[in-house]
Amino acid sequence: MSTPDAGDTGPEAVPASPVRRLRRAERREQILDAATRAFARAGYAATGLDDIAAEAELTRAMLYRHFDSKADLYRAVLDRACVRLAEATGTDDFDERALPALVRAATADPDGFRLLFRYAAREPDFRELIDSMTAASREVARRNLARRIAAGPWLDWAANLIPTLTIEAVIAWLDAGQPDPDQAARRIEQAVHGVMAAAQP
Repeated sequence: MSTPDAGDTGPEAVPASPVRRLRRAERREQILDAATRAFARAGYAATGLDDIAAEAELTRAMLYRHFDSKADLYRAVLDRACVRLAEATGTDDFDERALPALVRAATADPDGFRLLFRYAAREPDFRELIDSMTAASREVARRNLARRIAAGPWLDWAANLIPTLTIEAVIAWLDAGQPDPDQAARRIEQAVHGVMAAAQP
């Protein structure tokens, strides 16, 4: 049971339950932040709940108040990274804003980005999430490339290659310490245009 602050003595005092809900949401975000760092550092299999609790400076019991298991927590970390990525980049069309937005999203959440595209793909229990994202990316790429490349094997090749090339380039840029962030999107764009040129008849 919470006790009111010294100044909360009348009917205008803020109810305790909304404060608890807010604090619970903040605590959940704190746990997700810590779990993202821990999983990105050691991988899913090698990271225990005790490691995450230590990273979050909480007890293991506190983790269980928010998440049922390590798998539940990992799924929540991946889901949050997916939502952040979609919010930053959109999900439908590629235009001149797409690559800079992707680079900004990776810069804002590098551990989450790596978890999605480097580590989760190696985890059988979470592979379907990455497979669905890859399929969606290829479909968007195909739809956009079809405006410039005729249907056929070269369109298929470009639509399969460009999403993979883009993600791997961003991860390489992160691993290199994020040099020249203003130029990163332009360099990746040059590689994408090279693939598009090679796919032309």
